[in-house]
Amino acid sequence: MYDVCIIGGGVVGCAIARELARYKLRTVLCEKSVDVGNGATKANSAIVHGGYTATQGTLKGELSIRGNRMFDSLNEELNFGLNRCGSLVLAFSGDERSSLEALLQNGKLNGVKGLRIVEREELEKMEPQVGPEALAALHCPETAVTSPYEMCIALAENAVANGLDLRLESEVVEIEKSNGAFSIQLAPENSSEHTPQNLSARFVVNAAGVYSDRIAGMIGDTSFRILPRQGQYLILRRGDGELINSVIFQTPTEKGKGILVTPTYWGNLMIGPNSEEIPDRDDVSTNSEILSYIVEKARRSVPGFKLSHVIRSFSGIRATSDKKEFIIEESPIGGLIHAAGIDSPGLTSSPAIAIKVLGLLETAGLSLQKKPDFIPKRPGINSPHPLQPIKEVQDLIDLPEGNPERIVCRCEQVREKTILDALQRGIAVTSLDAVKRRTRAGMGPCQGTFCSPRVRSLIAHTTGISEDEVLPRSGGSGILQERVSGKELRSLEKKEQKQEHE
Repeated sequence: MYDVCIIGGGVVGCAIARELARYKLRTVLCEKSVDVGNGATKANSAIVHGGYTATQGTLKGELSIRGNRMFDSLNEELNFGLNRCGSLVLAFSGDERSSLEALLQNGKLNGVKGLRIVEREELEKMEPQVGPEALAALHCPETAVTSPYEMCIALAENAVANGLDLRLESEVVEIEKSNGAFSIQLAPENSSEHTPQNLSARFVVNAAGVYSDRIAGMIGDTSFRILPRQGQYLILRRGDGELINSVIFQTPTEKGKGILVTPTYWGNLMIGPNSEEIPDRDDVSTNSEILSYIVEKARRSVPGFKLSHVIRSFSGIRATSDKKEFIIEESPIGGLIHAAGIDSPGLTSSPAIAIKVLGLLETAGLSLQKKPDFIPKRPGINSPHPLQPIKEVQDLIDLPEGNPERIVCRCEQVREKTILDALQRGIAVTSLDAVKRRTRAGMGPCQGTFCSPRVRSLIAHTTGISEDEVLPRSGGSGILQERVSGKELRSLEKKEQKQEHE
């Protein structure tokens, strides 16, 4: 029997797993996908929010600022990438200027440091590419950008190194409680010929994202509902993030923080998201009409980005609850702890959510005895580096497989030794997407056209599976990322050109 079973391998579930790994416990994490971080974790704005938006006195307000301040030490230990570039919230009217004052006061109540309003003249010096209509902005130096999927992978790797039993492709289909313990039934693994597996645990943590209400419902807890909200994004080439110096928001509305323009940790430029409540929590499609809207709104903040540099569109599903607040509490079903309804700022709050869940488990009766041999450090896999002209590295691209210095992905110039390192860290890696998120092989302008066969061969040779068994791009469940088609991109460009002539 396990002491704790965590359901859901997103950034919240993996942060909880890593905290539990500090103690003498038997912990299992069940994730229905082929990899951790395969849901909303890999498709969000990748921003460590400053903490001025969430209302003071709420869980979101408390945990976002606490979580923000945990990121520096966490990154020092786990090496997933963090850049404290700061943020600006733009005001385009007098009413929005007043909204900045309200955000400023709320942020001060939450304990945000360094918040101030800058006027147009200073704003132009801070962000020369800012749109001409912006009158003023709220500046927050505590905002950062990170790599959320790399963070999730780092948390999971470190938890596994410290004893976590990680079960991928393990969908929970039934939960029962009797005699003070939970019986957790898993779906047949990979094939209907397999019989369902059963686990037992004294405590269960529900961190199942958009499916957390369904997990709760399996045991009769109907205290909340998830109302999935979809957000679509466009991402531009690496290097385009240099157009701006900080994360640029627009004044938030009741629907969210609005369309943002942000550099990514790796130097791409990203714009989005919209916010739309949808009936299907698996609907991860994108469409040109919404993408056109995103482009139009983003150009008000930063007019000068190049639409021709767009390399990918994607959508993410946020696990918004009907309570409009994080649900971090023990269920009326004793021993079941919810970490549910974790929408924005969930990534920011995740380290603090893990600490809060730990406290709830201890209050519910879990004995916490620290391990003397806990390993806090996890070496990084890859880090940003200057890209060289292809002609200067062609000799490395042409090296044979088996040479650790061979460049496998020419767009991102990822070497064979980096991919081999990612494949041998205690978590089964059987998909091209899993390698992409660990190493960036396939994230460049060609989107894996060149390197996919090379990566597939390395996965097969290292893991012992056949190349046919290596899952293709966008395999597994969760968020499906789609490359922007030429037709879709031309449609966006034509719409912009038409608007310019009108």
